[in-house]
Amino acid sequence: MTENSLDTAGRQAAADQASGAPEAVGVGSSAVVRRSPSGGRPPRPTLGRRAVVFADSLWRPALVLAVFFVAWWFVAAREYVPNYLVPTPGQVWETMTTQWSELARHTLVTLYETVLGFVLAAALGLVTAVAIAYSRTLDKALYPIVLFAQVIPKIAIAPLLVVWFGLGLTPKIILAVLIAFFPVVISGVAGLRSTDPELLDLAATMGAGPWRTFRKIRFPNALPHLMAGLKVAVTLAVVGAVVGEFVGASEGLGYVLLLANGNLDAPLLFADLILMSAIGIVLFVLVEIAEALLIPWHASRRAGVSLTTS
Repeated sequence: MTENSLDTAGRQAAADQASGAPEAVGVGSSAVVRRSPSGGRPPRPTLGRRAVVFADSLWRPALVLAVFFVAWWFVAAREYVPNYLVPTPGQVWETMTTQWSELARHTLVTLYETVLGFVLAAALGLVTAVAIAYSRTLDKALYPIVLFAQVIPKIAIAPLLVVWFGLGLTPKIILAVLIAFFPVVISGVAGLRSTDPELLDLAATMGAGPWRTFRKIRFPNALPHLMAGLKVAVTLAVVGAVVGEFVGASEGLGYVLLLANGNLDAPLLFADLILMSAIGIVLFVLVEIAEALLIPWHASRRAGVSLTTS
């Protein structure tokens, strides 16, 4: 079995599994090459077509945001709710512009903690998923521990982490890892176990070893599941970093949020929340772009640019 045939088998198996599994044709190495009933792959969309699809996917959330913004402005401007509880958009904008340098410094701190925690969670989660998927012993030993670690409220163990590791960067990153770890493991195990057993048997028959089978068939087949888990994990990593800053920190958006809450500074609190949301959205979009580059052959990518979990 050649490298190309293993590549084709892995990618086509995952694509067919997601899109409805058309009929297989041929015998031997050609048996893994499946063709759609129309006799070929759909043409790749042009750059202009991708731009149109992207714009089409944006106008609906933009409209919802515009309606929300107008409702917020109306309620705050008429003071149906006191401005010390709900500031006007203008007050929030003024706070962001006048305190931009300070907010940018705290945003970079939270962004650094989030990215580092997410990367570590993705690496540890993938290794754990592979161990669980390949070993029944590790499955029975690790799965209950992973579930036990997930159900513990992270805010409850944050003070303990501060006692153990101090007020530095370490407890924030550990909390981000603990929160983002679970969806990576679950999606990774689901993806690795979703490979067609007949395809694995065929690879073994053709002489492919465990590493080549993993690299050419199992991992490509698991990528759609794994990327969905990573998109969940990257947003949860922001929560973990902010929770760590709540407990013991002298910088970061979580620290600013506590200061704004203590001083009843609603404009600063709203500005802080907007920046937290911006971090999560930007990181989510980056994972979306990585997904489009890694699995352009998957059914979820063929219809155009997706902004939702596949």
